[in-house]
Amino acid sequence: MLASSLFMDLLDTAALGTALPSMAKEFNTDPLELKVALTAYLVTVAILVPASGWIADRFGARRVFCIAMSLFLAGSVCCGLSSSVDQLVAARVLQGVGGAMMTPIARIILIAATPKERLVQALNAFTFPAVIGPLLGPPLAGLLMSVGSWRWIFFINIPIGLVALLLTRKIVPRLAPRPPGRFDLIGFGTAAIAILALLAVAESAGSHILSTTATLWAAALAAVAITLFVIHTRRVADPILDLRFLQRQTYRASMIGGALGRVGLGATPFIIPLFLQVALGWSPLETGAVMMAQMIGSLVARPVGTYCIRRMGFRSALIGMGFLTAILTAVPAIFVGTTSSGTIAAMLFGLGLTRASFYVAAIPIGYTEVEPDEVSRASTLGTVIQQLTLGFGVNLTGFLLFTFSDGGALQIEHFSATFVTLGLVVLLAVIPFMRLPPHVGAHMRYGGSVNE
Repeated sequence: MLASSLFMDLLDTAALGTALPSMAKEFNTDPLELKVALTAYLVTVAILVPASGWIADRFGARRVFCIAMSLFLAGSVCCGLSSSVDQLVAARVLQGVGGAMMTPIARIILIAATPKERLVQALNAFTFPAVIGPLLGPPLAGLLMSVGSWRWIFFINIPIGLVALLLTRKIVPRLAPRPPGRFDLIGFGTAAIAILALLAVAESAGSHILSTTATLWAAALAAVAITLFVIHTRRVADPILDLRFLQRQTYRASMIGGALGRVGLGATPFIIPLFLQVALGWSPLETGAVMMAQMIGSLVARPVGTYCIRRMGFRSALIGMGFLTAILTAVPAIFVGTTSSGTIAAMLFGLGLTRASFYVAAIPIGYTEVEPDEVSRASTLGTVIQQLTLGFGVNLTGFLLFTFSDGGALQIEHFSATFVTLGLVVLLAVIPFMRLPPHVGAHMRYGGSVNE
């Protein structure tokens, strides 16, 4: 039930990537301009998720989870009924209001109820059905558009969400509300302003949404808001986002390394379908079908990632899988119109395998130095970082494509340069993990010894 929230969350974002070219035609706009439909959800979640932990502690995690899922389903209906880009973006924002509490609170419930020696297993089980979402999205979108409309991408959430709501009420126990302390309104406000300003700057890069002057003002506002937020965080006992967790080596490595890796994770559902359809001339159905290889690779990664942790340890597994993920992120740069679908499918399989294996290790290692009563705050900060970097991956991709094409029609060489750049960014993800001790997280390797 808890994983269904992450499933629906990521399904829509991944499916939208495949549907963007068709949606752009229906709305009479450019696919790069329509990326705001992707980032509107991610940024709404990033803005509101800092309050999710406080709300869960104040009113009870299960109750808030059910309300959040109901809001997400209402937003899904509105997305499917949208008749313009503005309506679609507004509906995605409504989805984001629900998603800001839905997925983070599901993770909080899971982590808080799981002993540390079983945390890898628990998070593995949580992400196993959820990983199907972003990888099932492209083939599902292609199939739905071949027999119907992109609108069913959102309508399909309804039965999934209703079943999850019923099971949650029956199976998930009530968690007693805990005194959360005073709500950090100043911290929440400065963080929200900073995120909105950063969004404005990111969205204007590679588009004409804002003038150069307005973009500079937005960047200045973001800098001021971030500075005020950091100063405020150091002065209060219970900040809305506790940056002090970043002083802990394993948490810092997990957040920074995971964030750099998520740039590629956020970019892939956007750039791969766009590349196949715009540069190589594939149909949405063909695009969705070949991207199923990435889903298969990610499914295989569950036991593969676990095995690598047991045999190699967290540090070596993270470095190895991060390096392979960076290479495979850049590999599409060599693809041309005559590249076979089998070759592309093999690359996507490998990318899904290595990337998912990377996160099997990267997520739990961040909680080795987090105490049980700190889980809510640590998870909240991690979710904000996750959402921001996923959104940044989309915006960075749009900026690179716009820059390399000089605002003109997209060609294969423009995509090639973008893939190489994204690969270099993902490669940086291994650096924080290289600085970890060799046997870090040994007690979390399913209760086995270091040499097991």
